[in-house]
Amino acid sequence: MPVHAFAPSPRKFVDIVNRWLAHVVWLAWPTGVPVGRPRGGFRGDDEGDSMSCNTRSAGRVGLVVAMVLALLGLTAQAASAADENVKYYTVTTSYAGKPENLTEIADRFLGSGSRSSEIFNLNTGRKQPDGQALTDPAKVNPGWLLILPWDAVGAGVQHGVLGDKSPTTVPSPMPRSSSPSPGTTKPDKGTTSPGSAAKPGQSPKPGTKPKPGQCATASTSSSKSNWATLRLAPDQAWPTSRGNGQLVAVVDSGVDGSLPQLAGHVSEGMDIIAGSGRGDTDCLGTGTGMAGLVVSQDRGSSGIAPEATVMPVRITDAAGKARAEDSASAITAAAEAGATVIALGSHVDTNDSGVLAAINGVVGKDVIVVACSSLASVAAAQTARTAPGLLRVGGIGMDGQWAADYRLGGIDVVAPGVNITELGITGTGSSARSGTQYAVAFVAGAAALVRAAYPDLTAQQVAHRIEATAQKMGSGKVPDARYGYGLIDLAASVTTRLPEEVTKANVGGTRTSGDGMTDGRTTLLVVVILLALAAAVMLVLRVRRLLRNDRSPDEDSFTEPSPVRG
Repeated sequence: MPVHAFAPSPRKFVDIVNRWLAHVVWLAWPTGVPVGRPRGGFRGDDEGDSMSCNTRSAGRVGLVVAMVLALLGLTAQAASAADENVKYYTVTTSYAGKPENLTEIADRFLGSGSRSSEIFNLNTGRKQPDGQALTDPAKVNPGWLLILPWDAVGAGVQHGVLGDKSPTTVPSPMPRSSSPSPGTTKPDKGTTSPGSAAKPGQSPKPGTKPKPGQCATASTSSSKSNWATLRLAPDQAWPTSRGNGQLVAVVDSGVDGSLPQLAGHVSEGMDIIAGSGRGDTDCLGTGTGMAGLVVSQDRGSSGIAPEATVMPVRITDAAGKARAEDSASAITAAAEAGATVIALGSHVDTNDSGVLAAINGVVGKDVIVVACSSLASVAAAQTARTAPGLLRVGGIGMDGQWAADYRLGGIDVVAPGVNITELGITGTGSSARSGTQYAVAFVAGAAALVRAAYPDLTAQQVAHRIEATAQKMGSGKVPDARYGYGLIDLAASVTTRLPEEVTKANVGGTRTSGDGMTDGRTTLLVVVILLALAAAVMLVLRVRRLLRNDRSPDEDSFTEPSPVRG
C-alpha cells in the first residue's frame, strides 16, 4: 500500500517522538536518583557519593536497552498513527443518476479517471464494512469506505480515523452533474447495434464459428472500460521490471508505428506476405491493438511492459486472411531477428503441423511463445503438445466467463480478453473489442516483464514462473480444466521466490539466487545492516562519554578505604 496514503501529520509525529524520548529517560535513570539531580549527587551529598559502580553500569545498560526499545516502539507507534490518518470516501447509492464506479470517483477527486488504478490498489482485497472486498473495479457497494490517495480533494472526501463499520444509513445519492459521468461513453452513431456488441464484463455471444485452430474474431463494443488494467495492476510490477531490453514479436496484421502512443517502441519489423518490406503498417488493426497492450506509452492506459519494444511481423493480406506456411515462416524469422517473446495473433493456426514445428524450433532456441488456446471445435487428438516454453492463453471477461468456446484442458493461463480498450489505427481512435488475441498480448507483456527481471531464466522457466504465480480460478486445483493455472498475476510473477528455480552462474560471473535476485541486492542489504550497526555503536560510545562527563570530581577521585584491621 503506498506510503503517501497514510502520511501522519507533523504534529502527531513530534508527539510520538516526545513520548518515546520520555520513555528513554525514565527507563535509563537509575533507581533512587531524583530526576533533575546529577547522577553522582550534589557535591557533599552522601547519597551521591554512595552510588555504587554497579548502579552506574546498570544505568548505562538500561539506557542502551531503552534506546533499542524506543526505536522499535517508535516504528510501531508511527505505523499505528499513520493508519489513523487517511483520506477516504464513503460510497453512495449513485452519482449523476448512475451507480458509482472507480473511474468516476477518480475523475471527481483526483482529476483523472486514469488514476482509478491507484484507488483500486489501495483497496483491493481489503475487508469492507459489509464483509465483502473490492475485487471488481466496476463494482463498489454503497457504504464501502474507499481509501483515497493523499492528494484527493472535493466534496465527500473525509480525513481522519477510518471507521470499521459503515454508516447506519446509506449515504444519499450525489447530485447529478451537468457533464456525463466519467468512464461511460455514449454510443456513437453508426456503431454496431447492441446485439452485436459484447456488454462490459460479459463474454460476447458466439457468432460465426471461426476456422479450427483460430481464435474468435474480435467484436466491437461501444462501451470503453479499463477493467483489464485495473485487474492486472501492472504498476505493482513496475518497481521490479518494466520489460527493459525485451523484443516482443507480434505476429498478426502488422502494427501502425505512426501512433504517438507507440513512438520509439515499435521497430520496422517485416512483411512476410510481400516477402520484403516493413511490418510497421496495419490496415486491419488487430496487431496494433495487441502492440498497444504491450508497450503503449499512453498515460491513461500504459502497456504491460512499457520499456519493451514490439517487432511487428505481418502475415495477413488486405482481406485479413493468412496462410499457415506464412505463419510458420514468421515465427522462425522473428526468432532469428532477436525476439525474446513471440505473441501469435488470431490469424495463426497453431494446430497446423508446420506452425507447430516452427514453435517447437524457436522454443528450443530459448524464445517463449504465447498463443491462443484451441477452440472446442478442434478435437483433442488433433492438437499436438509442443515443447515447454509455449503458453496457451484463454481470454476471460470481467465476470470470469470465457471469451470463446475453448477446448477443456487446452488452457495454460487466462487473461482479460473481453471488452478490452485498444489503440486504433490512424484516424480511428481507441475502441473496446473482444478476442483471445488481446489476452495473448497481456501474457506476452507478462513474459517480457519476467525476462527483464530474470534474464538467466530459460523460456521453459519463464513459462513456469507465469503459471506458478497465477491466481487460481475455477476448482482451485491446478491445472483447472477451464482456467489452467489461473489468471496471470504480474506483480507476483516478478517478485515471488520459487525454490524450484535452479541457481546458476551467468556469463558475467554473477550468481542468481532461487528467486532470480542477484547477489548485488544481497550485498547492498549487508552494507545497510553494517552501517546501521556502526551508527548504533557510535551512539552507545557517545552516551558513555556523556555519562562519564556527568561524574562529579569527588566521585571520580573516590576510592574505597582499606578495611580496618582488628
